[in-house]
Amino acid sequence: MSNSDNPGIKDWQAAAAKEGGGTVSSQSIDGLDVKSLYTAEDLASLSHMDSLPGLAPFVRGPRATMYTGRPWTIRQYAGFSTAQESNQFYKKNLAGGQKGLSVAFDLATHRGYDSDHPRVQGDVGKAGVAIDTVEDMKALFDGIPLDQMSVSMTMNGAVLPVLASFIVAAEEQGVSPEKLSGTIQNDILKEFIVRNTYIYPPEQSMRIVADIIEFTAKNMPKFNSVSISGYHFQEAGATPLQEMALTIADGLEYVRAALSKGLDVDDFAPRLSFFFGIGMNFFMEIAKLRAARFLWCEYMEKLFEPKDARSTMLRTHCQTSGVSLTEQDPFNNVIRTTIEAMAATLGGTQSLHTNSLDEAIALPTDFSARIARNTQLILQNETHMTATVDPLAGSYYLENLTASLIEEGRKIIDQIEDVGGMIEAIDQGLPKRWIEESATRRQAGVDRGNDVIVGVNKFETTEPSDVDILEINNKKVRDQQISSLDKIRKNRDQQKCDAALQHLTQCAKSEGDNLLEASIDAMRQRASIGEVTDAIAKAFNRHAVTATPVTGIYSAIRKTDAAFTEAEQSVDDLAKNGGAPRILISNIGQDGHDRGSHIVASILSDLNWQVVLGPSFQTPGEIAEQAISEDVEMIGVSTLVAGHKTLVPELINHLLERGREDILVVVGGVIPGRDHDFLLDAGVSKIFTPGSEGTQIALSLSDLISDRRHRLHNQ
Repeated sequence: MSNSDNPGIKDWQAAAAKEGGGTVSSQSIDGLDVKSLYTAEDLASLSHMDSLPGLAPFVRGPRATMYTGRPWTIRQYAGFSTAQESNQFYKKNLAGGQKGLSVAFDLATHRGYDSDHPRVQGDVGKAGVAIDTVEDMKALFDGIPLDQMSVSMTMNGAVLPVLASFIVAAEEQGVSPEKLSGTIQNDILKEFIVRNTYIYPPEQSMRIVADIIEFTAKNMPKFNSVSISGYHFQEAGATPLQEMALTIADGLEYVRAALSKGLDVDDFAPRLSFFFGIGMNFFMEIAKLRAARFLWCEYMEKLFEPKDARSTMLRTHCQTSGVSLTEQDPFNNVIRTTIEAMAATLGGTQSLHTNSLDEAIALPTDFSARIARNTQLILQNETHMTATVDPLAGSYYLENLTASLIEEGRKIIDQIEDVGGMIEAIDQGLPKRWIEESATRRQAGVDRGNDVIVGVNKFETTEPSDVDILEINNKKVRDQQISSLDKIRKNRDQQKCDAALQHLTQCAKSEGDNLLEASIDAMRQRASIGEVTDAIAKAFNRHAVTATPVTGIYSAIRKTDAAFTEAEQSVDDLAKNGGAPRILISNIGQDGHDRGSHIVASILSDLNWQVVLGPSFQTPGEIAEQAISEDVEMIGVSTLVAGHKTLVPELINHLLERGREDILVVVGGVIPGRDHDFLLDAGVSKIFTPGSEGTQIALSLSDLISDRRHRLHNQ
């Protein structure tokens, strides 16, 4: 019986008609059509409905008993300042109920630079812990038994020296590699799409991934060699559907890379793990995890024919969304994180990190981190969510969302497979363009008010929020790291260290030797993260790309809005009186997150600004040079990881030294309110925080350009 023939539907239509409705309508949510009513008939043709937990295709969970046997692992992604300070933070969280460690490294470490490198002076210790040598890694885990503690490390670009230093630190703690458990992210493909903390070109980077899979398969049976990460896709603007499909496509590419090393699929596939972001689309996020398990099983069976069922089993860590957090009315973020945590657990995650309420403003404090951790403890201990496996199974709505994600996910994965796999798709720019279009579309919906964010574009409050924030003394941390580096270099056997680094370069130039094994030898000789990175770069070189903003997406949604018309007219007025305004938009320092800067570039481009989009990882001096050579009137700086008090004044000083104080500097990103006066006093013309509306940004910039031209004309 179809829904249209169901007598109950007719009764519902009659009841709904009295309330002003009467038909089953649908709307598009995150790219999927969602009906206003689902019934039992909607379940009849769904292919995944006969799934049982612990059995292929694992829709209802990778383990038969799921949380009824053991709840998910509580992890908190953390690391800041020095290894010693992070170590104390870890110990406090472990005493409070945390069960595993997830290490955040600073951007200098991510990009393979030592703390004394001039490119990273504003990044050391800011968004994670600074690691330069094995001694830092030993301090990080001092008093934490590595044969008993599962450790997850988010590292991709400098994955070789970081993982090598972890292995050597464990050795010197008396723990051999086969006893280590945990995960190294080692997911370089997503770096080329969104996160951008790559170091080497894609082909050479994939060799590193394969070497790590090979080494861990042979020597570290309890360790997950790749955490295939969709989290950063969603943070960059992907829909849950796009995140899921692109992540699985990445995973298939890693399987092929490992097979190229002569491994059997069952030698390594059971130790592959996944990492998904969980946003505010509650039921969609639950369905996403269920559909992802189905699709991974399906494609693994179809393409690689494993004999071990564990090779087709998708196990995942999840993290609540960072981009859903708001600076405005930040205590709302506690509710958002709780909702997202519930979605992750109802979807069947194996471990979970919950973000802190203040992470849209600064690094989390002990106070906010405790709330985030306790959110999980309350879910585990007070809600009885762990009493049954897959408690939402059979929901008319949820099962249809799961089926829709499976069907639409296949289309995206097959499109990538048809062009030759993810590396070829990246070379063609496909996934990056899809995500940036989605992000711009989402921003237009928020700016127009179609997508409601409480406290930002609806139900705003005028009351200030008094939130304590954590601030890292970047100079103090960097000075301490440099002192430690100098001491290590002075006391090590330089001849042995040089020989190990030379051997590593030769390994990179040949195909026979394993790069992780050679990196371990170098770290034993107290080579630094930067020295190992540079030794490999002699063979591989550093990779750089040039980005262009997407156009036409924002204006297509907002072109009839009065605010858009007003912003467009302001540009027309400027064009008649001195030409179209010209701006350089650039990310400063070593942060590769570019969602915000690229969205602003797209908005301004659609409003007929002349936009120059600078490359990632620029120093203040490089931004100043490009601004002068491109003859721009304004520089828009994006900063997200607390380097603004060091790097932005330096940029302004570079402009002053070159006699170009006429070039305006505006700043956008995660900037605590207490730092605004500091930046304005340093010469910044305007500060835009997360949640700023696009056309209002454009109008403010037009006013600044108009004032600048008037001032220069009257000089």
